[in-house]
Amino acid sequence: MTPEQTLEQHFGYDAFRPLQKEIVESVLNGNDTLALLPTGGGKSICFQVPALMMKGVCVVIAPLIALMKDQVENLQKKDIMAVALFSGMKRKEIEFELENCINGKYKFLYVSPERLKSKHFIDYALNIDVSLIAIDEAHCISQWGYDFRPPYLEIAEFKSKFESVKTIALTASATPDVVLDIQKKLDFKRAKVFQQSFVRNNLHYIVLNPENKLDKIVDLCLKLKGTGLIYAKSRRRTQELSEVLGKNKVETDYYHAGLTNEQRTKKQEEWKNGKTRIMICTNAFGMGIDKANVRFVIHEKKPDTMEAYYQEAGRAGRDGHKSYCVLLHNPSDISDDNFTIQSKYPQVSDISRVYELICNYLKVPVGNGNLSNFDFDINSFVLHYKLPIHLVYNCLKILEQEGYFQIAESIYLPSRLKIYADDQTLYEWQVKHENIDKIIKVLLRSYGGMFDFYTNIYEYEIARRLFKSEDWVKQELKKLHELELIDYIPKTSAPQIIFLENRWQKLEIRPEKIEFLRKRYQEKLAYMNDYAQNKIICRSVFLVKYFGEKGAKKCGVCDVCLEQKKSIIQTTYSTYQNKIFKFSNAQSFEAAALINLIPFNEKEEYVNILRWLKDNSFLTEPKEGWMQWTTKK
Repeated sequence: MTPEQTLEQHFGYDAFRPLQKEIVESVLNGNDTLALLPTGGGKSICFQVPALMMKGVCVVIAPLIALMKDQVENLQKKDIMAVALFSGMKRKEIEFELENCINGKYKFLYVSPERLKSKHFIDYALNIDVSLIAIDEAHCISQWGYDFRPPYLEIAEFKSKFESVKTIALTASATPDVVLDIQKKLDFKRAKVFQQSFVRNNLHYIVLNPENKLDKIVDLCLKLKGTGLIYAKSRRRTQELSEVLGKNKVETDYYHAGLTNEQRTKKQEEWKNGKTRIMICTNAFGMGIDKANVRFVIHEKKPDTMEAYYQEAGRAGRDGHKSYCVLLHNPSDISDDNFTIQSKYPQVSDISRVYELICNYLKVPVGNGNLSNFDFDINSFVLHYKLPIHLVYNCLKILEQEGYFQIAESIYLPSRLKIYADDQTLYEWQVKHENIDKIIKVLLRSYGGMFDFYTNIYEYEIARRLFKSEDWVKQELKKLHELELIDYIPKTSAPQIIFLENRWQKLEIRPEKIEFLRKRYQEKLAYMNDYAQNKIICRSVFLVKYFGEKGAKKCGVCDVCLEQKKSIIQTTYSTYQNKIFKFSNAQSFEAAALINLIPFNEKEEYVNILRWLKDNSFLTEPKEGWMQWTTKK
């Protein structure tokens, strides 16, 4: 079967997007491959298609549970067998799913890089027929990247255990230094690098400097058509903006990581399905979201890095149609930077203290805890110790960056169930017990594969079909679990903290390490500030140059390009305005008649002038081809 046939059979597409086929062929030819495709460029296809053509299991290493969960669900909808190992899964469930991988029942196995530190996982993995190793968000392996994660450094060691297996690494954004570092850290042999242009011709990048950002957001939402995203810096701000826009009859909703999982899932689905026009969110929203028809993305404040801005703004216009990326900026934003830098990188003593308090709070003894996971609610923690939440949050980020913890975001994992009993044993219990008979029949009619796989179940659906309460269903399932007829794992939505090392007697983080992180952050922030303040270089050219792309042409549609065009046309217009007024007698006139009187080498100038006059409301077009001066003339 060819790559094109595989693409159509499993994904329903009749053709690859630019560079996808070349990347797929590189993998099939046995090369270690690095693919740099912009947000929405179809990265997952680049490893999923070759993996489906190969014998064995593709191991996908990804940093976020939300991303893994989203991709696994999408594959399962296409009848492609895939599984993800999440923190919070029971040891028995993990072992069972790894056995299924060994037995060839899955085509894709998704794991976090932290999982690679587990000897238990490695022992199982060595018995899996691994066909390909795919590394998503590969920029996380480089300390020069904007989201360095030390557990990614484990990948090279894991990869070395499968000598004949090739690797594909994928990212949406990486500077030239990071591109080289990824290949070095992954020990690429026959390396092939594919980089799609970072230019997005359908995106209009605009920076506005309003005195009142709130008024400007309302104005933009009333003027811009279609669905949109508005990024705010804080949870509280998302709610405030949603309330203000609602009062101005703009249909919005808000989203942040502090909502319950049920709330977040509902809000996300309603926005994806078009029930909500505009989502106001923190940067917790968007990962794994592939909504094609987003017409605008507004940032109330600048992100910290160009990488973050490119990814977030790049959620607009994935269908290729004209879309707007608007950044609101004023001088006070830059004056806030010093406070942001200091709070983002606390004192070493504060980081060590937060580490000690977390270990005490979770009752982890010194020398213990490696790869243990615990439910961890940061709000309860800060209340318990009366600590500033921003200090704790930033200390946690540094401890995660340094590889002490992994912070697993709160995410909804449905209840899972597998039937352990064989057919005969189950039948005997059903005959003797009416309640067991009822619930088993509903389970088998509602869900397939429960004898072979852990299956997502929904207690409220079972309750509805049995005309019972949801609590009754849960109690009956727990009884079946205690009888060892089934393995029942109730749903969870708690955020978690995973220890990646045993607890240290005394944590020692070198001050120079924090200084390195602070300096790297300042450099990235400075480039972001240059972008926001720039009034000379085309926005698109400025943006892609950051990622090492040279020779890009001016977009002609960003605020900088339009202002330069306006200046040129105004100058030209002042030269020719007497001719236009004399011809038109300051009244209505036929545009074609005017153009016919103009020398050939000046026609383009006049066409541009007329278009500019019309766009700026000096002229109207009462009927096709005829121009009418307005009072603004």
